[in-house]
Amino acid sequence: MRAGARIAALCAGLWLALLVCSLLARPLLPIDETRYAAVAWEMWLRGDWLVPHLNGQPYSHKPPLLFWLIQLAWSVGGVRDWAARSVPPLFALLNLFLAAALARRLWPERPAVAARVPLLLLGTTFWALFGTLLMFDMLVASFTLLGLLGLTDLARRGGRRGWGLFALAIGGGVLAKGPVILLYLLPTTLLAPWWLEARQRPPRWRDWYGGLAAAVALGAALALAWALPAAWWGGAEYRQSIFWGQTSGRMVESFAHARPWWWYLPLLPLLLLPWTLWPPLWRGLRMLRLEPGVRFCLAGVLPGLLAFSLISGKQVHYLIPLFPALALLAARTLEDAPGRRRDLWPAAALLGAFGLLLAALPLPVLWHRLPDWIESVSPLWGLGLLALAALLVWRGPLEVGRQALVLLLTTVTVLLVVHLGILRPAHAYYDVAPMSERLAALQEQGVPVAHLGNYHGQFQLSGRLIRPLTELEHPQLADWLARHADGKVLLYARHMTPQLQARAELWQPYRGRYLLLLPAAALSADPGLVPP
Repeated sequence: MRAGARIAALCAGLWLALLVCSLLARPLLPIDETRYAAVAWEMWLRGDWLVPHLNGQPYSHKPPLLFWLIQLAWSVGGVRDWAARSVPPLFALLNLFLAAALARRLWPERPAVAARVPLLLLGTTFWALFGTLLMFDMLVASFTLLGLLGLTDLARRGGRRGWGLFALAIGGGVLAKGPVILLYLLPTTLLAPWWLEARQRPPRWRDWYGGLAAAVALGAALALAWALPAAWWGGAEYRQSIFWGQTSGRMVESFAHARPWWWYLPLLPLLLLPWTLWPPLWRGLRMLRLEPGVRFCLAGVLPGLLAFSLISGKQVHYLIPLFPALALLAARTLEDAPGRRRDLWPAAALLGAFGLLLAALPLPVLWHRLPDWIESVSPLWGLGLLALAALLVWRGPLEVGRQALVLLLTTVTVLLVVHLGILRPAHAYYDVAPMSERLAALQEQGVPVAHLGNYHGQFQLSGRLIRPLTELEHPQLADWLARHADGKVLLYARHMTPQLQARAELWQPYRGRYLLLLPAAALSADPGLVPP
């Protein structure tokens, strides 16, 4: 078996280990994962593939592709949490192979680059961890890679096939997360005169940019085939939101996650661990030339990072579709980078510090500053990581390829420890199943249930709820209690008081707070039970 095939098989096996461990160690995490699962559940329940809904109302914050794919998974395996949670990880696995295929297009004479790309991508801690989450960005990364493959096809052959792939990438990306796909693909396309080799250059740039305009129009038409009927069916507010509020509105003045322009810069070295602590990459960068393949990657990464820095709303996972291009650059950099015996020491030092922290977490002196479940974290996990760090320092391999393999295995080991050693003890503090089961029973009995404060759908899928919960603000509570004396109210408290514990029908810890279900009669008799 060739080296590239062996590395691909190893990466696939490690990906499977991370996925299985994630499914076993933690539930769907509120509020993002549970929200998206709830939207998929309501689409399934309503039989409506056109307009997503959350708690009975049209949900305009995200396009429907992820929800459609979850429907397909449920059509095959039934409505299961694990089926929904497996969809983005499957795209994360696909991205490893798409990135390797792109490397073969950019550097056909350097097969080692393509072999190392999956290793570097999966070995990036943030990428590997994020790849287990029920989110949209791995889908966007796949369509970004598909569009870049279309561009390389145009550079090699010309013709319509490349523009067809590019149009499919635009349409799929819009259906996955909206017009943001243009920020990942347009810079590389517009900068084609900078990265194309002279022998590959199209005869007329007018044809190139004309083809780009046609491909964007075709991709937009694919997305509008859903958006136009959905906008008509969803109503005026939904129409306004999907065509303006979630795109231009977010860019000009974010309604959420507004951060300063420089916010990504100090985070990038952390997001790219452990590779930012690996000396061969920095040695190789000094020898890297601006050849066409390198320019191709930079044409997407640098303008993309600048664009996301200037946009008002920022989240770390918005950068996920840029990671494959960074892995391509890193793999090319390593071609000429020499290895040295102490190259693994910086990563080993960070690993040792993390292991020491894990080993010290259960100390009683720290409990008053940390969540209660911390005392359940076994110090053996930290001691194991300390031993692994010592092993890396004791005898590190000299050859760069072996070092990269060791760092990949180390990253996966750390993430397995995070899931089994940290997230599993915290399971009960994020698992909404107990409350969801009680809500389902109340719905079967016809008991009205209200949720005090914004409701993000966190109980819908877990409880297989068939009706929305009534969402109340504090000023509305008294009137609702007067009209529903037999009802129940869900509310949250920062501290559990004896009065709350005595009156609550059911309560559980929830994300550093407490989730309570109280009878309406108890709240009417004692309004002071409601936390401010």
